[in-house]
Amino acid sequence: MQQVKVSVEGMSCSMCEAHVNDAVRRLYPGAKNIRSSRKKNLTTFISDGPVEESEVRSAIEGMGYVFAGMSVEPYVKRGLFGK
Repeated sequence: MQQVKVSVEGMSCSMCEAHVNDAVRRLYPGAKNIRSSRKKNLTTFISDGPVEESEVRSAIEGMGYVFAGMSVEPYVKRGLFGK
């Protein structure tokens, strides 16, 4: 599994966050823990399969938002107390 962080500029309300989340769900139906923050200009999710930057960029920019970068790192599930 991998954690994906996407920098998205242009989200100004909770509906913008929901639209970006929906775009990720359509693009990667198996994605988990999809969250967007307009204050942080950030969308995060966990994916079991490969994530292509060009696909994410196209989906974000196709909705009128600005794709400002993406990082992918291995996802490590934490234990009950964060250990």
